[in-house]
Amino acid sequence: MAYIQRTIEETLKKAANEFPVVVLTGPRQSGKTTVLQHLFSAAAGHVSLEAPDIRDAATRDPRGFLTLHPPPVIIDEVQYAADLLPYIKKQVDENRARKGQFFLTGSQNLLLLPRVSESLAGMAAVLHLLPFSGVETSGNPWAVLPWEAPVQALKARPASASEPWADLLRGSYPEIVTGSPRDIRLWHAGYVQTYLERDVRQLTQVGDLGLFHGFLRALAARSGQLLNLSAISRELGIALNTAKRWLSILEATFQVTVLRPYHVNAGKRLVKAPKAYFTDTGTLCYLLGIRNTESAASDMIRGPLFETFVLSELLKSFIHRGEQPPLFFWRTSHGVEVDFVIDNGLSLIPIEVKATATPRYPMADGIRAFRTDYGNAGAGFVVHLGSERVPMGEGTTAIPCTDISRGMAKRDYAEPASSG
Repeated sequence: MAYIQRTIEETLKKAANEFPVVVLTGPRQSGKTTVLQHLFSAAAGHVSLEAPDIRDAATRDPRGFLTLHPPPVIIDEVQYAADLLPYIKKQVDENRARKGQFFLTGSQNLLLLPRVSESLAGMAAVLHLLPFSGVETSGNPWAVLPWEAPVQALKARPASASEPWADLLRGSYPEIVTGSPRDIRLWHAGYVQTYLERDVRQLTQVGDLGLFHGFLRALAARSGQLLNLSAISRELGIALNTAKRWLSILEATFQVTVLRPYHVNAGKRLVKAPKAYFTDTGTLCYLLGIRNTESAASDMIRGPLFETFVLSELLKSFIHRGEQPPLFFWRTSHGVEVDFVIDNGLSLIPIEVKATATPRYPMADGIRAFRTDYGNAGAGFVVHLGSERVPMGEGTTAIPCTDISRGMAKRDYAEPASSG
């Protein structure tokens, strides 16, 4: 299969030129090993710690293991033998000036990152890789996003956009995007089962995996809603602390993203509860029992599913550049809300998501309220399912979801005229 370029490639190469150790984390099957081998296999060896015998060898004799696999080397799933990290540190200390010695991958932040911080502080660049983004699969991995282009000069867009329900149903894991045709539901069933049996059992004592699976489904049913763990714990008959621990596991293994409210006081009472979104829409569809595009596009589920899709693309746009996603949502106690707020350090970008092909003026009411309350709010956007860019007045533009999921090349907007 053809290799698909990843947005993170430039950041990985920069990290390898500046740090002795590069740590790449992300969910299982997100393409971590593939991108590292694509970039560094000409010089670096490779070993995976998933196989029990290899893992045992690394644990029993770390020095001997590193002698057999000298740098530069890619070591997969290093959380299985985290005791290697102090020995890696010792090797790095002996030749600190040499960059790009070890490339470590892991799928469990909860186990790996504390050990990295403890053993490799100052030596390691830590990056994250999620499944494919839309800009990557469309062959435009370094495209800009609408708020990074001169918004005042957005060009009219031809009516060529298509609704994304098939992509949402499939999800974005590389194996099902680039592999041979397969039963999508069976693939996700196997993925979830593998995740339950490996990651969950390793991270915590879960007496009843069926109950944990029920917790997954309960969260899926609430994707994009204000999160009430007390209600979920009562529904499932589990302790609230258990629900909190399980949610932490889902975050640490990149299955769920918890979005916090933007809480700078603007003279209004704001909600404090977070929202939870599944990182991959294919996983979400599987857990919700959605089997076809007609069900995905039905009135009951299309809104939360489309909102989850847009959040996933926004997350990837930041994470794959090596940035911490500056993403929030905004909601007052009276129910006025903006789905997503991006704090880019200079201004606040309010984004509303509407699962319709026909954007209308009232759909931007939340954005207008937000811009009234926050003087540093930048241009606002209503992301929709249609194909046109529509000015909505007062600094807000309705844009097709493909402006985010495929990004914007220079042909999509007019560069400002030179002043010289």
